[in-house]
Amino acid sequence: MQVALFWHRRDLRLHDNAGLTAALQSGLPVVPLFIYDTDILDHVTRPRDARVTFIHDQVERLAEQTAAAGGTFLAYYGRPEEVFRQLFEQLDVAAVYTNTDYEPYATARDAAVAQQCRQRGIGFEARKDQVIFHRREVLTKSGTPHRSFGPYRDAWLAALRPEMLQPAPSAELLRGRLQHLPTAPPRPTLPSMGFERYAQFVPAAELPAEQLVRHYHATRDQLHLVDSSTRRSVHLRFGTLSVRELMRQAQELNPKLLAELIWRDYFMMLLWHYPQLPEQSFEPRLRGVPFRHAEADFQRWCAGQTGYPLIDAGMRELNQTGYLPNRARIAAASFLVKHLLIDWRWGERYFGDKLLDYDLALNVGNWQWVAGTGVVAAPWFRVFSPDSQLQKFDPTHEYVRRWVPELGTPAYPAPMVEHKWARQRAIDTYRAAYQTAAGG
Repeated sequence: MQVALFWHRRDLRLHDNAGLTAALQSGLPVVPLFIYDTDILDHVTRPRDARVTFIHDQVERLAEQTAAAGGTFLAYYGRPEEVFRQLFEQLDVAAVYTNTDYEPYATARDAAVAQQCRQRGIGFEARKDQVIFHRREVLTKSGTPHRSFGPYRDAWLAALRPEMLQPAPSAELLRGRLQHLPTAPPRPTLPSMGFERYAQFVPAAELPAEQLVRHYHATRDQLHLVDSSTRRSVHLRFGTLSVRELMRQAQELNPKLLAELIWRDYFMMLLWHYPQLPEQSFEPRLRGVPFRHAEADFQRWCAGQTGYPLIDAGMRELNQTGYLPNRARIAAASFLVKHLLIDWRWGERYFGDKLLDYDLALNVGNWQWVAGTGVVAAPWFRVFSPDSQLQKFDPTHEYVRRWVPELGTPAYPAPMVEHKWARQRAIDTYRAAYQTAAGG
């Protein structure tokens, strides 16, 4: 019997799933599939990894839900091209369905799998699911990507139609349209892939409380509040929560949250148009900034030992929990790039190693924003004061004392650099690079 494969990636859910809906409506029995991609996992250097544990738990949940609906869920460990080659030999596959991913590696991977399908006469279809508008759907009148967020947001809102936020009916279509296979290989376990379980707190994959969303604009930067933000970024990253669900709630209750979610579409669109962004500053006049290769200073920043309480609290929370509030992310990133004059790419990669909700497009976009080098960027001469940020967003020091208990004792280090001096050094260094590149 011919079947359709549905390939899960950043959409680890059966409900409100656009690509899965298309597969279920194809008229073919559907076999859901997940691949633990070794091209990605081979770069994970530690056996206890929070993201790998989270993904494995979600895959096992999907397998249970698929079985309850009468189907077989396949999971493999390997390179996608090789896994599909094996599947095409074992099953009579008529089509492969999935949801579009916009990262440079994913784009190349999907093109290779699509080519493999074409060579065998197998259909390959990728649907839009993790964003509302993608690639070329919200551009300037001249057909180019928006270079400022404000005009992009306005164009995004003007183009939005109510049906775009409606859920895809995948959950309602499941029963009777999934294929049960008489035999299936055992699914990979964490030990079989060389990993160990890492216990980590993750909020439930459900919409945040209504009151939290209503007050999001007022609480999102208040670091002392445990429930200051929705904490749903990890679920958006891995698709355990549909972005359409959260956007519908935000549209109804809080325009600030909706705007923050639009940033997500924006950064993904930019990464697709400019795949060099993870490795290269977008602003050509700032590609020559002589960043310091100061490994010892970088390690102090990583460990939360800079002598600036807000920076240290944020980095320690990141190291211990895999989470970092938005305001603490901005402060820590700014300190690394401006106060220590260390390359933004070092910080981006460290966040990429630690964040449970790590998303390449958002992380690179925000780091280049802080560094002043991005498509959309803060002015390169803006240098946040860590002490002013602390007084504004954690005035009672409740947040920093939670993570820096030795604050105020001889055990706490003195500041690595003096703010005014470091600020001026950063401005002078950036200005010189800017003027040299501009021929001034």
